[in-house]
Amino acid sequence: MEYFINCNSSTLAPYTTPLDELRAAHLYRRLGFSAPVQTIAAAVGQTAGPLVDSLVDQALAALPIPAPAWADWNNADYPADDDLARQMRRAHIEELTTAYGNALANNELLDRLSFFWSNHFVTQLETYDCPQFLFYYLNCLQRNALGNFKTFTSEIGLTSAMLYYLDGVRNRGNNPNENYARELYELFTLGEGNNYTEEDIIETSKALSGYTERGEEGCTQVTFDPSEFNTDNKTIFGQTGNWGYDDVIDILFNQRPDEIGWFICKKLYEFFVHPDSTNDDGGIAPQIIDGLAQTFINSGFEIAPVLRQLFKSQHFFDETAIGVIIKSPADLYFNLLKETGFTYDDGTILNMIDSCSLIGQRFFQPPEVEGWQRDRTWINTNFIIGRWLTVEMFLQRFYQENPEQFRDLGLSLSGNAGLTSNNPDEVARPIIDKFLPKGLLTDADYDRAFIAFRSDVDINYYEGGTTPSWTLLGWETGPSQVYLLLRHLSREPEFQLK
Repeated sequence: MEYFINCNSSTLAPYTTPLDELRAAHLYRRLGFSAPVQTIAAAVGQTAGPLVDSLVDQALAALPIPAPAWADWNNADYPADDDLARQMRRAHIEELTTAYGNALANNELLDRLSFFWSNHFVTQLETYDCPQFLFYYLNCLQRNALGNFKTFTSEIGLTSAMLYYLDGVRNRGNNPNENYARELYELFTLGEGNNYTEEDIIETSKALSGYTERGEEGCTQVTFDPSEFNTDNKTIFGQTGNWGYDDVIDILFNQRPDEIGWFICKKLYEFFVHPDSTNDDGGIAPQIIDGLAQTFINSGFEIAPVLRQLFKSQHFFDETAIGVIIKSPADLYFNLLKETGFTYDDGTILNMIDSCSLIGQRFFQPPEVEGWQRDRTWINTNFIIGRWLTVEMFLQRFYQENPEQFRDLGLSLSGNAGLTSNNPDEVARPIIDKFLPKGLLTDADYDRAFIAFRSDVDINYYEGGTTPSWTLLGWETGPSQVYLLLRHLSREPEFQLK
């Protein structure tokens, strides 16, 4: 896979040209997990400003996953038999995983961001293995995904999932554990080595102590135990006092706003615009991040204003920003689901999430506290073959369940050509261009795709026949031709990009 150098020279000035199909599709691919044909068509001709505001407002108003009946269970609510209790916990995690998968498919920006933040404020389900902890962790991600980052940082650190994962439950006043304090600065707010010291970490760990009350071990939510809190004075970023948890957050955001602003906006930039923010080749990404960071700081660390500014900008819609990010496994499957508009059920959602695990993205289980490194790490010899085979499996399943939805998809994309043209190349090209951010690279690539599309039709029906009669609408092989074309495209390099 070619690595794209970031040569984007556009600014944060508003993009005021009415959106064409290329840029409308780009917006939805980045802002959510893509969108159906009809959604893209409705966005064409709109200007970015009102459309982005509408999408951000929808995300702000969207509700998180409702609390399941078992959200506040603890060990006493499960069967006494260990095997039965384990089976029930597995069922609860599967229920929650399904609900979250449906949220990813339906909630556009809200859960595009909640999933992004799960790779920032990382936990690992295997560490705590508790559906209740997972629910409240996901709830925190969803509620804060577009909210205030300071509030978000404060709340996520007190979820039981995080307290278990980064050893907060073992951070006692007389024996401080430094894990969470270190990651709070290094990975969650400032960046590695960015204007904090080892002494700041040690002192911060003392101030974060006391969240150790677990009641009965297992799925009991962690609470504060005053007797386990370090009551000594602590000096953090030059500020001395008997600081506690809330004080740490206040001192951090008061004393290091510039570092937080740059670090978080850089991560948002690399996720939504381009994986390379260094711009050694003459681009202006650092200036873009500066502008976003200033907006972030001036708003009191509100996330939504940063997103509005970015998604409305000339920089975001620049030609060089389109089709330059490698799809994550979740992108690969959920984009396919949204772009085809094919019928699916909870089983499909779970199968897609399981397939993500096969190619490097196990939900709720990033490989390390730094999270998935994304982009080029998604592509290696094993993963690319897995990507091909699993997408083909889903396409085959969709075809077996209802082949006519492939004809409907082809007609929705090819328009009048699908109704009247007996030239399959004219019908195939808009289908190709829908599923690839910038189409195929060469004419030879298009020719190979056309051959794949034609494969089920006798050549006499559209080349040299005396009474050509093939159209996508009327010919019995229409559904299988769209299916074969999509299978062919799924192995093209351009299909791996968004």
